[in-house]
Amino acid sequence: MSTIKQAMIFAAGLGTRFKPWTDKHPKALAVIHGKSLLQRNIEYLQQYGIYQVVVNVHHFAEQITDALHHNKGWGSEITISDETDVVLETGGGLKKAAPLFEPSPIVIINVDILTDLDLGAMMRFHQLETPLATLAITNRVTSRYFLFDENNTLCGWQNTKTGEQKISRTVTPMIPKAFSGVHIVEPALFPLITQEGKFSMVDVYLQLAKQHTIKGYDHSYSKFIDVGKPEAVATAESMFPQ
Repeated sequence: MSTIKQAMIFAAGLGTRFKPWTDKHPKALAVIHGKSLLQRNIEYLQQYGIYQVVVNVHHFAEQITDALHHNKGWGSEITISDETDVVLETGGGLKKAAPLFEPSPIVIINVDILTDLDLGAMMRFHQLETPLATLAITNRVTSRYFLFDENNTLCGWQNTKTGEQKISRTVTPMIPKAFSGVHIVEPALFPLITQEGKFSMVDVYLQLAKQHTIKGYDHSYSKFIDVGKPEAVATAESMFPQ
């Protein structure tokens, strides 16, 4: 079974929840115990043999490219996907970056996620199950959930605050799980993306789940934090002391 060798880190976001830091810096360079979120995720991927990484940039893009250049990619081969003109969100960002990848599976991670998820186990699961995409999920409490059947096949999405639901497959029961911002996609996904411009991967997955298999990989046993707000920094530092 071939090992997955390439990844994308989503680092283009405006980081509006992370002000005032993001008034002058990209969230990707926010520091947790002396290392930026970007460095931590590059080094996290390296633990699993992934050294080819695409990083998309928009907000204070030059600060990210300068940091990568100055630190020689922290030992990885980094390719920049430039979204300086317009931020494309996760779906548009991945679609724009498509020509930068080899025709093999890709690990994707949001730059503001820190986790000790066993990515090797998730990659083995993906290659064994052969879905179009595998989404890392947990039992954590949130307001927006992906909905899965009993075999962890994606069937829909819901927002518990607004009551909104989007159903791709009707099954009973539908089990809500929180998406961790870590996913693995097959190159076969790219020609199936019909959306243009700025759009979310959530919409892509919900559309494709109607006819294609998209799996959830539950890692509720792992450490996980979304460093989305400044107050999350202290928690992240206590969870990841190194």
